[in-house]
Amino acid sequence: MRMAGWKARLTFDFDFAQFMNNSAFANRSVRANAEVGVWHEPVLLNEAVAFLQPAPGRVFLDGTLGGGGHSEALLMAGARVVALDRDGDAIAHARERLGKFGDAFLAVQADFSNADSLSEVRSLAPYDGALLDLGVSSHQLDTASRGFSFRHDGPLDMRMNPEMGEPASAIVNTADESELTEIFRTFGEEPQARRVARAIVSERTRTPFSRTCQLAALIEKILGRRGRIHPATRVFQALRIAVNDELGALRRGLEIMPGLLRSGARFAVITFHSLEDRMVKAFFRLGSERWLDRPEWPSPRPNDAWKFRDLTRRPVGPSAGEIARNPRARTARLRVVEMLMSQQREVAV
Repeated sequence: MRMAGWKARLTFDFDFAQFMNNSAFANRSVRANAEVGVWHEPVLLNEAVAFLQPAPGRVFLDGTLGGGGHSEALLMAGARVVALDRDGDAIAHARERLGKFGDAFLAVQADFSNADSLSEVRSLAPYDGALLDLGVSSHQLDTASRGFSFRHDGPLDMRMNPEMGEPASAIVNTADESELTEIFRTFGEEPQARRVARAIVSERTRTPFSRTCQLAALIEKILGRRGRIHPATRVFQALRIAVNDELGALRRGLEIMPGLLRSGARFAVITFHSLEDRMVKAFFRLGSERWLDRPEWPSPRPNDAWKFRDLTRRPVGPSAGEIARNPRARTARLRVVEMLMSQQREVAV
């Protein structure tokens, strides 16, 4: 990863209008009784399963396997599941946990943004539904050696796949002040981004950053601590997003997923912060509009990107009970669209 590429990536990921213009994409209640393990508690589980409507004979693509909770719920309803995850630990855990489902479950270590290039995925396409749960797993957060959290001291890593790319420490120790400021401001929405960046650049001349608590302590010293949320939270989010190119992966994933789904299939995405949610909302909204209109146009024009029916004009959030049981679910938002039948589009046009 070279720092010179960060400015282009930041600009591209957040120019939503350009993204939409240039993109290739141009209730029934179900109770899921999946067993919840200590690895990770899936968020919005019942809600996601209710929208996806799994049943025997249906095949689903879980682009973010994690602890396997969502996949297990789909499998328990009789569906087949192909699941992807960048994290080899997650793949190994899920294969052990879900091995009882035999050939109905296939786990592949891969990034969902490359799903359309995987033979394991293409062989079962088109799918009856797809799910992306964009959160970090509890296992990743709670395992100190992964370096995602400052609650436990560990190496400043944050890679979803520890065997690929460079760790967060590489950015912290080599990016200049302006680049760090842009990362913290854009990916973390940190109002004190420049102040934090300046302190990091100054401190690393004496001692390079290598540990999570080392960085968190500096940020707390600079910003002080007010309220329940640790002042390093936004910076750690920004570094994680940058290290793993999370928004770039999401952009590519949104573009390719519709091409893997059949007519009538449902595409569900669970987000955890406003950057992700804005991107998903904009993409789904564009794909759900039959007509486009601009002030300079004499009349509305057909939308070539129209192929969705939006099932969640307002995102679905966790219940009070789920938040009480799993506080990490409090910011989760679920958005779902349904692929239009080709006949529907032809008649409408």
